[in-house]
Amino acid sequence: MVRCPKCATEVDVDEDEVEEGEILACPECETEMEVVQIHPVKVNAISEDDDDDEEEEDEESDDEDDLEDVDDEEEDDKEDV
Repeated sequence: MVRCPKCATEVDVDEDEVEEGEILACPECETEMEVVQIHPVKVNAISEDDDDDEEEEDEESDDEDDLEDVDDEEEDDKEDV
């Protein structure tokens, strides 16, 4: 038995039936939790904000790459003249 890190609802988890790294969902608030230890079972909430931050960083990285490509093309055009 573990408690949801967000709402403290008891979640019935059998340590013989879960693996480290497995993702569980709270039946009350639907928070996703990662099993970080199995004897005894311990979980950490998976923050949705972390996922959003990673996506934004990926998009920013792609935008920077696009800008570098444009700069390279402009330099190539100047050399051709």
